[in-house]
Amino acid sequence: MSPHPRQTQSILIIEDSEDDYEATIRALKKTNFHNPVFWCKSGQEALDFLKHSGAHKDKTNPMPGLILLDLNMPGLDGRKTLQQIKENATLKKIPVIVLTTSNDERDIEACYRIGANTYVQKPVSFDGLIEAIKRLKEYWFEIALLPKENGNG
Repeated sequence: MSPHPRQTQSILIIEDSEDDYEATIRALKKTNFHNPVFWCKSGQEALDFLKHSGAHKDKTNPMPGLILLDLNMPGLDGRKTLQQIKENATLKKIPVIVLTTSNDERDIEACYRIGANTYVQKPVSFDGLIEAIKRLKEYWFEIALLPKENGNG
């Protein structure tokens, strides 16, 4: 018997800060999250990862079940990355959680208008981050049904 689909769904973290990425990974581990996690340090790298282009042209990256997206990154920022994901017929069904330090109403409005599925302000404390990740994990991997990884869902 194969594992439950939710146990194999991967997360793509799009985050330019190594410290924030490491904190998110530690928080995922604290919540007993064992699914595969992939990390892209920029919006462009993430789009290459998702579209199997650029540096990821010859790789067989799985289609993630969920994307955690930082907004404030150099180059192709989170807003533009989100827009390109949601304009792509294959990628637009992947749920995108904006996980950022910004609580600016304009950012929140813009992200939902573009197609973000959830907008979460990064908690200041590590304990707060653990609690936020725990709730995201419970909802997105225990309650919500996610598209299949092969993109044919």
